[in-house]
Amino acid sequence: MVSDARALATWLALRDDAALASTLAARGVSPTVNWHDFFDAAEGLLEQGSLDRALTRLARPELLAVAAAASPSEPPATDGVGSRLALIDDTGRPFGPVADRLAATRSAHPDAFAPIPVPSPPGPADARSAAAAAEQAFTSAGSLADVLLACLHSAITRTGAGPVSAADRKRLTDAGAITHADDLEDLLASAAASGLAIAHDREWVVTTAGEQWLETSTAGRWATVVEGFRASLPEGLRTPDGGFLAPGVWADAYPLDADWSERARRLRRLGVLWGLFGASSDAEFPWTVALRTGAPADAGTMTPHLPTEIDRVYLQADLTAIAPGPLAPALDLRLRSIALRESRAQASTYRFTPESLGAGMTEGETAGSVRSFLSQLSLTGIPQPLDYLIESTALRHGLVRVRSEESSGRTRVESADAGLLDTIAIDQSLRPLGLVDDNGALSSRVARDAVYWTLADARYPVVALDDNGTPESVHRRTATTQSEPSPTPTRTYSRLIQTLRSGHGTGGEEGWLGRELEQAVRARSEIIVVVKMPDGTERSLTLEAAGLGGGRLRGRDRAADIERTLPVSSIVSVRPA
Repeated sequence: MVSDARALATWLALRDDAALASTLAARGVSPTVNWHDFFDAAEGLLEQGSLDRALTRLARPELLAVAAAASPSEPPATDGVGSRLALIDDTGRPFGPVADRLAATRSAHPDAFAPIPVPSPPGPADARSAAAAAEQAFTSAGSLADVLLACLHSAITRTGAGPVSAADRKRLTDAGAITHADDLEDLLASAAASGLAIAHDREWVVTTAGEQWLETSTAGRWATVVEGFRASLPEGLRTPDGGFLAPGVWADAYPLDADWSERARRLRRLGVLWGLFGASSDAEFPWTVALRTGAPADAGTMTPHLPTEIDRVYLQADLTAIAPGPLAPALDLRLRSIALRESRAQASTYRFTPESLGAGMTEGETAGSVRSFLSQLSLTGIPQPLDYLIESTALRHGLVRVRSEESSGRTRVESADAGLLDTIAIDQSLRPLGLVDDNGALSSRVARDAVYWTLADARYPVVALDDNGTPESVHRRTATTQSEPSPTPTRTYSRLIQTLRSGHGTGGEEGWLGRELEQAVRARSEIIVVVKMPDGTERSLTLEAAGLGGGRLRGRDRAADIERTLPVSSIVSVRPA
């Protein structure tokens, strides 16, 4: 055990910070673990529980390779997994404790060490199944777009355990963003894997990439998501060419992981959600072949099965817009910024209201830009009732102006309508702003953007002004949230690695000897110390270690019943008595 721990400690110390952090992360080490040096780390990684967890993380081929390397009759391991997980020494053989745990595990779970035959590629799916899968992918892309749009307007909150809160789940279901409440977590998992949204603190937040994704075509949306899905698959499902194994063998990928079966089922469910796999068949679609073999996502093979997107709508005198087919995503996105979507299907209905138009103008639209957009989009021109609504909304919009006052550091709320200001001043929903009268305006200590969104949510016709008094668009998503880098293993383990490197060195005997003496003194244990005498001979002494400092070891010699002080430089070796 001692030689294994020393060898592993030396191996760990020679790794650069990035490689060492990767090993610690792969082994699931807590960044706050109480390790003082590389010898502590080596003993911790060779502890039985830690080794059992490491073996659980091995995919079947990796487990077989490490097990084979434990046999003297087999060649040493040449793959990197054993070394990445600190299971294999420099000779390509498992450390002694690793070999012991492999033997015990093989005895308890012999099936886990049996190779599984390489499956033949799945057969092609029929046209009906392909059409159904493409329709499912189309529906999922639309649902995820609805979820991200809802998240842009109001962040989706998470419970302490991670799932979306019941209130937001109901909000999205009632709004028609999702058909089944259970689909929400799968959609958000797909968004996270594709970099479209991130779980920040207790909320889901849409990223810049997610906003750009909303403006792409359905085929482009699908390609982005499935590329992210493939990239997020566990190593045990990936192939050397960048593809993945056929889903028929996924259930056997991690034979020692008790939780793997459920995780494999969820991954396959995500594949079904995005039209990669059939719901009840292992037959393969043309667009799945490219992904499975490591090629870029090929949306072109799916496009013939998708509904044709349109770029025109019928504007009605009852203030609705009828899209006779699925509207192109970029057009749908802008139309929904000024109108409420009442139904989503192959034909969708949108309704214009003073509130919806006001919300669009809050985001930067004007009466002119709305008219220009609708003129290009409409097959029937702009009906007079809608034109009147646009004009009246524009006249009312901006009655309330919010700006920062540099001299006082406060936020001013101004309006030419004194009655409207009076209403704002007594509005109970605005009490958190602490608005006070300020020379014909209202003033608040709250930052301008927070005041702006509070007023906007309360349905006041508000506009934000910049330092020059010019209206500017304000977005809920903050740049600081988006710019925070994702934690990397090197950052996560930086403090632990610094502690390990500042501990005992692993070069030569000095580091190991110093650590053994420190542990003996801490435990006041009896040790056998081999000391090199001035004449070159060696002498063994049995001592109860009592102190270490100034380059000297103090301890009571039980045989002579005296206390001795030995120069550490003269100590050749130490072992338990």
